[in-house]
Amino acid sequence: MSTQDAAAEDTRPTRPCQKFEGHIHWVMGIIHLPDEQRMITCSSDRSLRVWKLQTGEQISHWDDKNGAIWAIALSVDGKKVVSGSDDGVVRLWSIEIGRVIAEWTGHTSEIQSVCWNGNGERVLSGSLDGTARVWDVETGNTVLEINTGLARMYTAIFSPDSTLIATGGYGLEDKFIKIWDANTDKLVSILKGHKGIVQCLAWTANRSTLISGSRDNTIRTWDTSTWQQIAVFTGHTDTVYGIAISPNGRILASASWDNTARLWNLQNGQPIGSTLQHPSSVHCVSFSTNGTLLATACGDHIAYTWDIVAITEEAGLKELLVSCSFSSLSTN
Repeated sequence: MSTQDAAAEDTRPTRPCQKFEGHIHWVMGIIHLPDEQRMITCSSDRSLRVWKLQTGEQISHWDDKNGAIWAIALSVDGKKVVSGSDDGVVRLWSIEIGRVIAEWTGHTSEIQSVCWNGNGERVLSGSLDGTARVWDVETGNTVLEINTGLARMYTAIFSPDSTLIATGGYGLEDKFIKIWDANTDKLVSILKGHKGIVQCLAWTANRSTLISGSRDNTIRTWDTSTWQQIAVFTGHTDTVYGIAISPNGRILASASWDNTARLWNLQNGQPIGSTLQHPSSVHCVSFSTNGTLLATACGDHIAYTWDIVAITEEAGLKELLVSCSFSSLSTN
């Protein structure tokens, strides 16, 4: 291959447009900051790091000496980050000063997921102890504890209107998604369909559809008015570990232990472009706030960004970047 050919190949949409190197263990989570200039990653190396999106340069390094950090989430006002660690503690960080400003204890095992509610007054955490806890951000008190009946829980998320909580993981006899009332912890519904542990969940912005990823290698969509399965997305060959919906609600991104990330057209369930190949398992996907970049977190200790504009253009689907809203998903 000539030097010219190699250079052309390196600019293909299925090549990352930037690498973020510095972590010394798995990168587990990514959030984009509202300024479109920075992102934050967390890692099982017990650190959070802030990066310049354009150059891949590390801006700052925040240490959590108490344990591996498995999940992070950005506050509604964009000024704080909540993290979940393997010591079972939820920590609140100030982005401005780069340190912990509160610690919330109660879980008895590692925390796999964290999520803010719609007004930023509550944080939801999901733990391998089988419980989901809702925390009051102002006081740090647990305002609701849900004993899910799961032996190990991997994901817990608020619905967009904060009235429901969805949980996923596995129990002795089930691998189901469970839906709970976010105020009373009453079980609302059980969603059956996955044949493996439910690893990740996401809601569409209008709450009409819940999306799940599993160790059965599939992604499934669910109608939240009936709690019936709508569609199954297949293509991954190992656990679907993370999913994210683009800001305009048209594109789903998925991360898998098969060393790939994939993009999907949420309107019809079809893949968009080629798979995004990685050197190791992919743990997380995160869209920039304007939807033009996708960041991926990888088991090779590196985070990557990908040009969504170029990928959709190459696939002839640039219209998927236009803002839209729709009431339901279809596989027609």
